[in-house]
Amino acid sequence: MPGPTREFWQTRFEAGHTPWDHGGASPQLMRWLESGALAPCRIVVPGCGSGHEVAALAAAGFDVTALDYAPAAVQRTRERLAQAKLAATVVEADVLSWSPTSPVDAIYEQTCLCALYPDHWIGYAHRLHDWLRPGGRLHALFMQYARPGAAEGLIEGPPYHCDINAMRALFDASRWQWPAPPYERVAHPNAFIELAVILTRH
Repeated sequence: MPGPTREFWQTRFEAGHTPWDHGGASPQLMRWLESGALAPCRIVVPGCGSGHEVAALAAAGFDVTALDYAPAAVQRTRERLAQAKLAATVVEADVLSWSPTSPVDAIYEQTCLCALYPDHWIGYAHRLHDWLRPGGRLHALFMQYARPGAAEGLIEGPPYHCDINAMRALFDASRWQWPAPPYERVAHPNAFIELAVILTRH
């Protein structure tokens, strides 16, 4: 199946070619923490990358499990936690096959969905639903990055454009409770926009 491979991501991290990394935790994550919209609980961070959000959640008292496909990302996250004297479980895993030992309270999804080739999205959405307990919440930042080729039906990425209408179909109302729009727009350092949405698992 097409799409970025483990080797693709490993090479990016080994070379330090991670332009999506803005050197700290997402401002939206910090707003959710400061407002109490996201309070200490058992949380999973899929596609943890350099571990900025993992460290921020660990520092705030969360029981964090972080996942990444690339060994170099896992190592980078573990080093960040060690330097800050913080604790979290960091696992090298494929999000399409990994499962927690028991359902968790929350998921922080920012960079994983938009890094997966869209053919994998349905399977990934099912995994997220399975990871959460009923009433658990998915704190998502949906990447908005439509390219000119999209008009011709081309699928370009990563990052892949997470059109909000496609997201509403992917995380359908029979499984997820959606808040009413509009959704907060979060500026990304690469001139992308992310839409911040908190979904509740039915």
